[in-house]
Amino acid sequence: MDACKTYDAIIVGAGPAGSTAGIYAARASLHTLIIEQGMPGGQIATSDMVDNYPGIPSISGAELGSKMLEHAESAGAEVAYAMVNAITHLDDGRFSLETDTGSYVAPVVIVATGATPRPLGFAGENEFRGRGVSYCATCDAMFYRGKRVFVVGGGNSACEEGLFLSHVASDVVMVVRRDEFRAPKGRVDKLLARDNVSVKYSTSLVEATGERLLGSVTFRDNKTGDQYTETYSEGSFGIFVFAGNDPVTELVTQLADIAPDGGVVTDENMATRTPGLYCAGDIRSKRLRQVVTAASDGAIAASAAYAYIQEASDVLSTN
Repeated sequence: MDACKTYDAIIVGAGPAGSTAGIYAARASLHTLIIEQGMPGGQIATSDMVDNYPGIPSISGAELGSKMLEHAESAGAEVAYAMVNAITHLDDGRFSLETDTGSYVAPVVIVATGATPRPLGFAGENEFRGRGVSYCATCDAMFYRGKRVFVVGGGNSACEEGLFLSHVASDVVMVVRRDEFRAPKGRVDKLLARDNVSVKYSTSLVEATGERLLGSVTFRDNKTGDQYTETYSEGSFGIFVFAGNDPVTELVTQLADIAPDGGVVTDENMATRTPGLYCAGDIRSKRLRQVVTAASDGAIAASAAYAYIQEASDVLSTN
């Protein structure tokens, strides 16, 4: 590869926001590059089923993510698989992106790096991560076939993943911090209709212990404050944590403002405080983080990026 390759628009991330931005940017005849460090689709790639994307009642997250990126490629966007290590705003107004495979330059960059699962913070969580503590049912359910699993969380993701696990595990115990779920009633009813699903309401997970694998788990009754421990043979159960997600903002912390919720502050055009830099999808500060809103963000960001480039070209042509 050349030491430094130039594009009109570079998009970081090939989730729903990034792939959609790639479609719109390429269709606007911008020389477009999408850089992805892993599997297309972002977080949805780990979802067994996406059932709320308009026009597609049911599709696996991995398939939807792949189809979106394929659409961007068919529209003319190029794809590079690499890790972006830094984004630098150059003196001439362009951006330089340093990756583990080389450097790229463009006048506009759309960052769509999404978000990552948020740790719950209980004792033993880090110690047993990957050895009994998981954050992805689709990824790790196979390890708990015929075993008991505790699913921590009361939102959409927890219910979705709990339902998936109920088809694999012998018992699924939902651990809900409040006295009710936050997820919509229809989704909760579908989950609780499963015979092997039960709920610990007003309960928090305090500690997980064991030798090589998990052996016991301690809970707190949030109404009384009492704690109690359940002990099992090591490796016979697992804990799945769905406590929300943290936006992945490391690449833009020096170029954009960060809101109290950890997301990037943008205007309605997905623009940050740095001209030419846009953020789209779950990286943004926003109330609803869904596939459909990420796709919307990506389309808006690409349209705004095209307008930015056109305006810059008009200024140069009149000088």
